Amino acid sequence: MKKVLSILKSVVTWLIAALAVCMMIFTVVSVNTFDRNDRNIFGYKAFIVLSDSMSKTDFDAGDVVLVKEVDPATLQAGDIISYQSTNPENYGETVTHKIRELTKDAEGNPGFITYGTTTDANDENIVTYSFVLGKYQTRLPGVGKFFQFLKTTPGYIVCILLPFLLLILMQGINSIRLFRKYKREQQAELQAEKDKIEAERAETQKMMAELLAMKAQMAQQKDDDSQPPENM
Repeated sequence: MKKVLSILKSVVTWLIAALAVCMMIFTVVSVNTFDRNDRNIFGYKAFIVLSDSMSKTDFDAGDVVLVKEVDPATLQAGDIISYQSTNPENYGETVTHKIRELTKDAEGNPGFITYGTTTDANDENIVTYSFVLGKYQTRLPGVGKFFQFLKTTPGYIVCILLPFLLLILMQGINSIRLFRKYKREQQAELQAEKDKIEAERAETQKMMAELLAMKAQMAQQKDDDSQPPENM
């Protein structure tokens, strides 16, 4: 039973350590990758969906969408693209919408009319080639919600700080247990040494007593031998 408990304790400790390390790595990777137009993972860019404008057909708010850079000239109506918005109300934000048709802006630059499938309303501005970030490939459901939570103070405490504190606490308890075990073993060794010395002392005293007894016996025998014999 003790062996089983020890194995379970080791497994739990390693799981907590792995969780804490994974959360830390995920945080670093996500901060340096998600919603960064200049970063990619194996050729894919990752963006967190902020609205339900495409929830009717493709993905929901809180999902992470993966897009791949393509030549904008190869895009067609029906493709889903991520682009930097030029609308005043959300300027600079990343939007992932469907292409309704190919067109040109007022200056003759080729672009796209895009829309969200939930409302089926066209976006205000034409998306020209220079604002296209990539073509939608797939989604990671709910990952964006977790990442957004992770960026909050409660998320940091729950997902990173607490596992590390728990790991430190468990290691501290284990260190105290090992120290107490060491002290017990040390005290046991000292007691065993004392018992050995006491045993040797007792044996020495016994031998001295036997020698003194033998000496007294020999002295008595010598006195008896020195006495003149009695006249008959």
